[in-house]
Amino acid sequence: MTRIAFLHTGAVVIPPVTAAAREALPDAELVNYLDDRIVADLGDPARTASVPERVAGLVRAAQAGGADVVMLTCSSISELAAPTAAAVGIPVLRIDEAMADAAVAAGDRIAVLATLPTTCAPTVALIRERAASAGREPRITAEVIDGAFAAVSSGDRATHDGLVAAAVERVAADADVVVLAQASMASAADAAHVAVPVLSSISLGIDRLRDRVRAEGEGR
Repeated sequence: MTRIAFLHTGAVVIPPVTAAAREALPDAELVNYLDDRIVADLGDPARTASVPERVAGLVRAAQAGGADVVMLTCSSISELAAPTAAAVGIPVLRIDEAMADAAVAAGDRIAVLATLPTTCAPTVALIRERAASAGREPRITAEVIDGAFAAVSSGDRATHDGLVAAAVERVAADADVVVLAQASMASAADAAHVAVPVLSSISLGIDRLRDRVRAEGEGR
């Protein structure tokens, strides 16, 4: 049986990620690892340098626990996937890579919304990376939504979703696609009423994970 480890930086995303993975991969064993100080420490010059080794340590723990593949569920640390996989010797996937690919395919005007500054820049960088791979040069705008992260962190999901949905409706007027940079923002996608796609990472990322696991299973 395939064991999949998810590495989180916030507890709020564990339930939706786990639910999506159980639906897509009902026969897989799932395990969650959490370091809920990573995002804060990325903004602290005294602790930023510790993050790559902490991520690697959690991936090593997942490998020691029998994981066949690890998925990073936080866009703030997506750039660590490849170097960590190379250092530890286990596949490390990015939950937001499929979302970035879908955004590039959707059009040349991409609006990125985030609730944390530490996630905004990495998401834009990932979209540019995937666009370059596809031979595209989209126009990307980015915005951090004030107050939304504080709301969801305090348990006020309704306020968070309202703030995010309002931002989506505002930026969609000048975009071909709207990207929600954090997995924790996914619940707000359905609350916005716009004519363009609103992409979040969980469903797209889990679908790609499912395809990867199935392909590897068929190749054994």
